[in-house]
Amino acid sequence: MTDGDSVEHLPVVMTTETVDDVSETTAANVATSSSRGTEFYFQCAVVVIGVVGTAANALILYALVASKEHKKHVLIFNQNVTDLFSCFFLIITYALKLCNIHLTGSGGYWLCMLIVSENFIWCVALASKANLVLITIERYLKVVYTNWSKTKLRKWMIYSAMAFAWISGIVHSLALAFTTSDVIDGVCYGYAIWNSLKSQMIYGIWYFSSFYILILIIFIFCYWRILIAIRRQAKVMAGHSTAGPSTAAKAKAHKIQSNIIKTMILVSAFYAVTDMPIQVYYLLLCIHANLTLLESGYYATLFISFFYFCANPFIYATKFDPVKRILLRLIPCKKTPVQPIESIEATMSRMTAARTAPHK
Repeated sequence: MTDGDSVEHLPVVMTTETVDDVSETTAANVATSSSRGTEFYFQCAVVVIGVVGTAANALILYALVASKEHKKHVLIFNQNVTDLFSCFFLIITYALKLCNIHLTGSGGYWLCMLIVSENFIWCVALASKANLVLITIERYLKVVYTNWSKTKLRKWMIYSAMAFAWISGIVHSLALAFTTSDVIDGVCYGYAIWNSLKSQMIYGIWYFSSFYILILIIFIFCYWRILIAIRRQAKVMAGHSTAGPSTAAKAKAHKIQSNIIKTMILVSAFYAVTDMPIQVYYLLLCIHANLTLLESGYYATLFISFFYFCANPFIYATKFDPVKRILLRLIPCKKTPVQPIESIEATMSRMTAARTAPHK
């Protein structure tokens, strides 16, 4: 697993040397590359992102639990769990990379396969992508096919979908890591060793089509239909001139539903924007363009992708009303509103007058 023979399968995106000379030059090229400085600052920045994201996602999870929304919106709660673990593994992985450990033996191999190769990060990241699609489909069914979802959509289906998101992400990332990663001369090459350039090209095209294009199509179609349905419902409610208890309850439910939809549209749009650069870069890398994993452009696109996990909870904090209310209560000045001085003085005057008044 660590012998030099494995190097012959390194794609040219990892080095500019010919295949015959790769075994002697690859490690040196990586170590002496001028992008090492960029890589160091990138790793430090990712650790900062991980720390901020972990704290922010933990706060959002607390707010969801405190507001009891974690029981009503299981998939949204699971989305924040995946973001939390993604940020946590960003800290572990890139803190370890900053240590620049020379990997040897079976311990070094497993460290490479699971952590240094970013395997744990992508296990959770892929689960997050799958879960975001499931949230979109769930919202689509509940809004566009309301009657069907009330009678057919069961809790076990939601929990099964949540388990599918985790299992699919873990299996995909583990299988890819163990077939395309290895330790060579003490250096971990994650997702970089392919049997052939053709297989790498096929995977790159499939990955881009499945994990970006298809997801984008689902987002656009589902939320487009959802917005049309919500607008139609709003027109129907506006047509009722009499305002009764049932009408008020429906209006409140419609407002809650609209708030959830707006929040998830922002989250999905933010994902689509931040994930696009790394998706395009990886596609170009897989089809054998003149790009490497040591380019400044690669670090920039990867940083934008990781930034999603850190910034995502701020969308929930500002747009999702149940979470916003809980977070506002945590602010000291919001907990105990101060009674106006005039009101206090008036109350004291009335109490004094009552005590001094003669009893009949």
